[in-house]
Amino acid sequence: KITYDNLAEAIAAFERTLITRDRFDEFQAGNHRALTSEEQKGLETFLSAGCIQCHNGPLLGGNSFRKLGQVNPYENTTDVGRSAVSKNDAEKYFFKVPSLRNIALTAPYFHDGKVATLPEAVKKMAYLQLGKELSTEEVDSIVSFLKALSDKNRSN
Repeated sequence: KITYDNLAEAIAAFERTLITRDRFDEFQAGNHRALTSEEQKGLETFLSAGCIQCHNGPLLGGNSFRKLGQVNPYENTTDVGRSAVSKNDAEKYFFKVPSLRNIALTAPYFHDGKVATLPEAVKKMAYLQLGKELSTEEVDSIVSFLKALSDKNRSN
């Protein structure tokens, strides 16, 4: 039976599944052994490459809209993003910056699902948004860190 109380209970149960408990949270809380040295290097690379400019806050994203292709254009121009709703050409190709929590578990990537793997997404985002050509080592390093953002009760 649908009642206000049943609906509220169902929504609350669903929202509890959205809470991510990952090793990065433990690291931020002071447990510097929660991340491996490789993952810590990935965090440093994530920060120094500039990813934190958009992927910031507690969810590492999810709190702003940005143009996809800030430096180099994204090849898919069919979906104009936020401007389709706002009718504002200044918001053409703007999409919500996704949270990076559980990102290793959510392939395919980008608003159109055109990017199949996390390493490919990292490399492409660095090029599109920052104008950077990351080395394979840098990509692998960032991916190592991003995997540490997965809930400990879910698998990578």
